[in-house]
Amino acid sequence: MSKTAIIYWSGTGNTEAMAIAIEKGLKSGGEETALLAADKATPGVAGEYGKLALGCPSMGAEELEDSVFEPFFASVEHELAGKKIALFGSYGWGDGQWMRDWQERAKKAGADAFEEGLIMQEAPDEAACEAYGKRFAAY
Repeated sequence: MSKTAIIYWSGTGNTEAMAIAIEKGLKSGGEETALLAADKATPGVAGEYGKLALGCPSMGAEELEDSVFEPFFASVEHELAGKKIALFGSYGWGDGQWMRDWQERAKKAGADAFEEGLIMQEAPDEAACEAYGKRFAAY
């Protein structure tokens, strides 16, 4: 068993709902978890956990939220080399380009990125999020 941090930012509550369901799946898969809002995560948090599940919705022109989550992600990016990470988030428009860009950025930082990330348009499918968490627990 490893310890996984689920760190997210949510504007409307959709990404937070995803985080909670992913945590449920991780726990059912035997993981010990910590659920943290990105604005509460401390410097060096990535080094404290075996795995990270990072969540942020698409904002603006399909980008990470720029006042809280982008600065957080930039602060841990250098700690991602060799780290198992799962990315997730919700969106209201576009085609998911922000997730593809984010996955590529994480891989360039050396992260071991799980699947292709999980995106949900508007309100999340909690069962799908829980299943994603359970699969990540086994990763």
